[in-house]
Amino acid sequence: MLQSLKKPDPLIVLIILAVILAVIAPARGDFAETFGQLTNVAIAFLFFLYGARLSTQEALNGLKHWRLHLTILAFTFVVYPLIGIALRPLTAFISHDMYLGILFLTLVPSTVQSSVAFTSIAKGNVAGAIVSASTSNLVGVFITPALVMLLMGTGGGVHIDTSAFGEIALLLLAPFILGQLTRRWVGKFAQSKATKVVDRGSIAMVVYSAFSKGVVDGIWSSISIWELAFLVAFAAIFVAFMLWLTKKVSEKLGFKRADTVAIEFCGSKKSLATGLPMASVIFASGGTSLGLLILPLMIYHQVQLMMCSWLASRYAQRATT
Repeated sequence: MLQSLKKPDPLIVLIILAVILAVIAPARGDFAETFGQLTNVAIAFLFFLYGARLSTQEALNGLKHWRLHLTILAFTFVVYPLIGIALRPLTAFISHDMYLGILFLTLVPSTVQSSVAFTSIAKGNVAGAIVSASTSNLVGVFITPALVMLLMGTGGGVHIDTSAFGEIALLLLAPFILGQLTRRWVGKFAQSKATKVVDRGSIAMVVYSAFSKGVVDGIWSSISIWELAFLVAFAAIFVAFMLWLTKKVSEKLGFKRADTVAIEFCGSKKSLATGLPMASVIFASGGTSLGLLILPLMIYHQVQLMMCSWLASRYAQRATT
């Protein structure tokens, strides 16, 4: 844990720098519009690389383990949203908009890159993690907007246009499929560091764009230090609880150790790379600030990286002894 704190994840550093830049020099006017379009291009390219990186044979082999995938999907799109609904009493202590941000983070898909990386470090079922995490993101293109419309679109001050389904499919799903179709020619490139660079870069661009809008709209004056401290503490408790819950349920269901590790790391994650683009599309015309809605997800993402990095290293040490 101390080692991960001494060497912070480059993604976390990029996010912090993007926030600082947005506060000092926020995107405005025509530049903000152009930057938003470039961000969408970067996101589409990222999911193209995701598609090109996933081996078709690996996907077919992984799909055979349907119990593993259903369990992870159940945690991602059933257990998390139910917890999000149960957390509504938090509005007695935090703003309604911040609660909506917490609810939104419970509705987004699992991560791909970090879930697979931590599963690999912990000596878990890597092929299963790749398929489950990728499936989570693919079905999330449709499930997340549907859940947002169901749970946030009525009486919450959030307005969602049904066209969001098509826009998200065009932004995320179409490039992924194109990547699969062209894998023969671009597969090696996708397996290189290029995907990680685009992954981090696109997230930083979305964060800068969203926080810039918040600064321009004067949103951040409404957030207190207490609320930020609360979000950090809440994220740490939430991640720890989900790691415990995924492990206990997996063991009760009779999964082997390798599968339990995959369920633990895939079922307890929430994707910033997928969640932010979805938020930018779904809440584009809403009255609630995009910056406030994505803040809980951003903090949760950073906390889950640090906690899961420590846990994966611990599992790896146990596996070698």
